[in-house]
Amino acid sequence: MPANPVLSSDHLLNFDSKSSSPSTYMQSVSGFMKKICIFRTPIVSFVFRTGKAIPIAPAKEDEKLLEEAYDRGAEALEAGELVAIFPEGRITDTGDLYPFRGGIRRIIERTPVPVIPLALKGLWGSFFSRRGGPAMTKPHRLVPFKRIGLEASAAVAADAVTPEGLQLEVARMRGDWK
Repeated sequence: MPANPVLSSDHLLNFDSKSSSPSTYMQSVSGFMKKICIFRTPIVSFVFRTGKAIPIAPAKEDEKLLEEAYDRGAEALEAGELVAIFPEGRITDTGDLYPFRGGIRRIIERTPVPVIPLALKGLWGSFFSRRGGPAMTKPHRLVPFKRIGLEASAAVAADAVTPEGLQLEVARMRGDWK
């Protein structure tokens, strides 16, 4: 049985996987599921591939890639690695949570492990967010030492995980601090 859980986080930036990465805080390997479009930019692609990111796409764009992403996530869990997913399936352009989608269930159906909800805090409105337009276009938002947070909730057993339940828990942890 796999030793590590799936991490489930809200999605504010293209670089959420680096800001919420457990490998930032622990000596664990983590496979983040990232939309395939991020892999089309050479330097960014190198960073995410080196970090063992798993390319994913919506079924309407590439159903085969979607299934491969779920398979790779399950394989990583079986190998004892940490896997993280952004259940919203997209980056927010409002700072609010979009509805969590069912991909998380698809992963844990293949490899039943607990899921740890994560809430990113203080990133909305930063240089890297989409507040007021495209990300990384407002240099005045580069604020050194900006206070940010990452909150983790208790693990949810695989058989109790629902997208709606995870979204409620992430929203509770975030509160008003986007």
